[in-house]
Amino acid sequence: MSTDGQGRSHWFDDEAGPVVRPYAMTRGRTTSVGQHRLDLIAVVVAEPHTDDPDGDHSLSPEHVDIVDRCRDTPQSVAELSSELDLPIGVVRVLIGDLVDSEWVHVNRPVPPAELPDESILRDVINGLRAL
Repeated sequence: MSTDGQGRSHWFDDEAGPVVRPYAMTRGRTTSVGQHRLDLIAVVVAEPHTDDPDGDHSLSPEHVDIVDRCRDTPQSVAELSSELDLPIGVVRVLIGDLVDSEWVHVNRPVPPAELPDESILRDVINGLRAL
């Protein structure tokens, strides 16, 4: 934030122009409608639509950027946040919107508690070697 000579403040960056506050991109929301739980390593994949996201007037430019980035290569939530230079909370809300409108789907990692025990895997390997 900078101030002019008369004590008024302006939210802008001389090089970038006016700054859009993150809550403006999400319309003040901190969660999406579906309350999707998105881990940082969850992978976002664009749905194979025949439509172009640019033609959907309900999508913001940030929504379109997410769909475009995930169209060729699935991206993690953390990667999208970094590439779009947006806070992770904002990206989570935007992805939730896209999931609800069926532009993308999310592949979540398997929780460590649901992974097989290491001793079981060793027993399987030893059993296979014994064959």
